[in-house]
Formats: sequence, C-alpha cells, structure tokens
Amino acid sequence: MKKTIWTLIICLVHLTAVSQESYLDELLSVPALKHASVAVCIRDAESGLPVIEFNTRVSLKPASIMKLVSSAAAIELLGPEHRFSTITGYTGTLNKSSGRLNGDIVIRGGGDPALGSPRFPEHYGDPVVRWSSVIRAAGIKQVRGRVIADDTYFDYQPVPARWLWEDIGNYYGAGAFGLALFDNTYEIHLNTSSVNSSPVIEKIVPEECRAELVNRLVASGTTDQGYVFAAPYSGIGWIEGSVPAGRENFVLKASIPDPPMLIAEMTDKRLKEAGIKIKGNPSTARIEPGPEYSEITPLDTIISPPLADLIEMLNKESVNLYAEHFVKELGKVFLNEGTTESGTEIVMQFLNDSGIEAEGFFIEDGSGLSPVNAVTAAGMVDLLLYMRNKSKHYTWFYSSLPGAGKEGTLKSHFGDPLFDSRLRAKSGSMARVRSYAGYLTTISGKELAFCIIINNFTGSSQETVRSIEELLKQVILN
Repeated sequence: MKKTIWTLIICLVHLTAVSQESYLDELLSVPALKHASVAVCIRDAESGLPVIEFNTRVSLKPASIMKLVSSAAAIELLGPEHRFSTITGYTGTLNKSSGRLNGDIVIRGGGDPALGSPRFPEHYGDPVVRWSSVIRAAGIKQVRGRVIADDTYFDYQPVPARWLWEDIGNYYGAGAFGLALFDNTYEIHLNTSSVNSSPVIEKIVPEECRAELVNRLVASGTTDQGYVFAAPYSGIGWIEGSVPAGRENFVLKASIPDPPMLIAEMTDKRLKEAGIKIKGNPSTARIEPGPEYSEITPLDTIISPPLADLIEMLNKESVNLYAEHFVKELGKVFLNEGTTESGTEIVMQFLNDSGIEAEGFFIEDGSGLSPVNAVTAAGMVDLLLYMRNKSKHYTWFYSSLPGAGKEGTLKSHFGDPLFDSRLRAKSGSMARVRSYAGYLTTISGKELAFCIIINNFTGSSQETVRSIEELLKQVILN
C-alpha cells in the first residue's frame, strides 16, 4: 500500500515538472525572444523549493524591479516610520522691534524626496507659501543677507554617473538633491496644433524653471517621443524628438536642473511680494558655502510622510527619484556620506548579511535606470522570500507592490480576471528590457515568489509581456 502511494506521488511530481517545462518551452518559443536572454525563477514561498527555474543565475538588466532591492533595504534598515525633515530658519541676529535680520534666511534640506510633491498634496500643501508665512510671522521685515537653500545634506552629484544622457533631462531622470521640490519636475506646456511643425512653448510651470531651451521638437503622430537634454545645474539645453500633434496644451515633463536654487528663487520672490526687503540675491550653499548655515535659529520644520508611505508610492508608481533618495539616505545614516556609492555599499551589505544570493548583482543606482545595473532572477527571488519569511516589515513591503490590472504600473497589465487578488508584482521596462518580480497565489492556494527578466527581445513589447502573462497564468492554474 505504502509503495503504491509513493509511486503515485512520484508520478504526480513528474507530471507537474513536465507540465511546468512545457509552459517554459512555450515562453521560449515566442518569436520575439529568439535572440533574447531570458531568466525565470519561480519558487514555493513557504519552502523555497523550485517550481520553474531557467538561467536563474545569469546577470541581466533588471530595469525598475531594482526598486525592490532598494525599497527592501530601506524599510529593513531605516524602518517604516523613518521620516525626512526640512528646516527653515535664519542666521545672525534679528532685531524684533525693527524686524531687521542681520543674516540670511536659510532653508535646510534633509533629503526629503517628496517635499511639495503633487503626489502628497494634503500632507505638504505649498512649501514656498508656508515658508513665506512662517518668516513673516517671525516679524522679519528686512533681510541684510539673502535667501540660502542649504543643499549640503547629500553630495553635489545628483545624477548617478552611469545614467544615460538621454534620460537625465527628463522627469524620470530627475536627480537626488539634498533639498528637493515638486518631485524635481517642471512642465513645458506646448501648443502642437500645427502638424509637422515645431510646437510653440506656451508656458513653463513653475516659471522660475524657464531655461534657454533650443526647441527642435516636431508635432507628429500620437505618441510622446519628446526628450529634454539638459545637465544638472545648467540653465541651457534643448528639446528634441516628436510629440503628439493637434493639441492646444500638451505637457512635456522635465527634470529641474537645480531644485535648491529654484527653492531659493521662489522663496525670495514670495517674500518680496509680501513686502519683505532682501538685500542679497538668492543662492545655495553649493554656490555660497559657509559654516554659519549649520548654526541657524529654527522657525519651522516640515516632516515627510513615513517611509512606508513613500515606498508604496515608489513601487506602485515607479518613481525613480524616491529610490535614489532612499539609497543616498542609507549612505548618510550608516556611513555619514549622502552619496550613491555609499548607499549602494549599504544595500549590498544588507543583501549579504541577510543571506540573499547577491553574487551576480551589480548595483549602480536605486531605481534601475542605469543600463549597467544587473541582477539574477535567483537573487531577486531570494530577496522576496527573505522579506516574506524573515522580515518584520513584510506587510508594508507586500502592500507597496501593485495589484494585477488594478493600480500603478500594473494597471494595464495582467487584466485577466484569473490574476485578481492572486498577483502583486513590480514591473520593469526600458529599451529591449521587460521584467516582473513579486508574489502570486495558485488556484490551489499555494503561494509562490517569482522573477522573470527578459533582455534584448525583438518585436513588440506587448508580445513579450503577453508571453510572460501566459506563463504566469498557466502556473496559477497548475
């Protein structure tokens, strides 16, 4: 009897393995993947035993699933309640009877990536309006110095060295500064009504971001293929490519080249409009360094939402800027260096200390935007299993992942009802790269952790994504 039962179990396991291999064969036979590098790792979330494994230890470009690494390290090492603070104050002395300040107004950054973000409007409001109100409430009527944005919290290399020139001028390539504002993004409003002609720049929001931009755009087609080329701290650049034709107000989003300077200029302007006289021109600690900025009389502190809320926004909406800030914050907190290099060192240390197989990981940033990042599917699943089975912060981590077909970057993917409430995952995409990593539950109730990475596919990305969806659908049904 026992022999019969064991024979039956062995047969079922064999049949399952055969069926899983057939699903993988179907994926690999897709014409778009003929020349591609493919890695698939799916494991039982409870036991860690493999369900499907293929090229699991090959290093591949991860694109945005790299955010799972940086967000896991951040929530584990900093904690879900970690917050960033931005302090407003002044140097020197204030004569309260005359309202004359013999010193500078200082806005000191603390690495908050979401300060004034439209993603958190109720939390922040308009920081510039708040600063103006606080300064006026302090009785300041004259400033003998200037408005200074203290951006010394992080280093002065806001963009990781190995990002593409094509990316850094656009909103998704915004740099991580010690003092940020509005997600470090500004808007170029274009009139594209005249087809096959150069769109007219109608306005810049905020206006202080207006730069010397050479306009080489063409109004053509229906998709946004417009790019802004500009370096950090620069007031010049150009916009090139094509934007959808026939629009009276098409918005192209770009990265703010110098957010600290923008903060200083906007605050200076607001204070002058309120009747406060300011002698010097607005500037930043990078341009006007001075030890006196560390000794200020504080007037106000803006506290960010908790890290758990920021991580949820990071993973659901794939906000590159937040990931870069988290990495620099790790470097600042643990090595007292707010740099990408220090932060990625801490991330790698976290992976190794947690027993996650990080051999084959090459981490150049926190967001995955660098094309020279690399991870392995096995290492990514190791991370997912660690967070599920060993982390005390798993609930926050899991809830930060988009639900299939419902929210964030998965809103238009995994729309089959079969995926409803059965799949949460982070997606990744860049030129010739598609990746997914997360958790799924089969119809039999088995929980799985998975990572699928495809590099250098040909043909349409839609075909590639459909093939991934089909594989995971078959896994759920098995």
